[in-house]
Amino acid sequence: MIKKFNWQIWFGFLLAFAGAVTYSFVFVDYPALRDFPWTALGFFALALGFLFAGFGRAFAVGSRLRSKIAASIVGLLTLAVMGLFLFAVLIAARWLPESKNAPHVGQAAPEFTLPDINGKPVSLSELRSTPIGGNAPKGVLLIFYRGYW
Repeated sequence: MIKKFNWQIWFGFLLAFAGAVTYSFVFVDYPALRDFPWTALGFFALALGFLFAGFGRAFAVGSRLRSKIAASIVGLLTLAVMGLFLFAVLIAARWLPESKNAPHVGQAAPEFTLPDINGKPVSLSELRSTPIGGNAPKGVLLIFYRGYW
């Protein structure tokens, strides 16, 4: 009796791999999806569904030993991809060191000069004193994106 190819377990592996890769290269650019890997978890849930279907088929009565071994290896690889991804995103990413010298909320920033989008140098004191629309500015909002410089 010829057995058909167990595509469910391989598709589950590809979905898990796609979830990890798309988060790293596509969804990490969007803050709502970067802070918590919602899309990757969706991919992983679908991958687990296909894995269970593939395991049911691989370990059915009368299936060959080779099918059981291959399903076990692919299943372990899939779980390893998901586990390593979740560990890296949810646990290891929190191990980044604190920025001890970074200004805190409400603290005055040190004087600096940086180029604007046209390449013209602009200083912090100039931003504080230059009128905007006829009104004197009340302050300057500085936003720091850690890791994006």
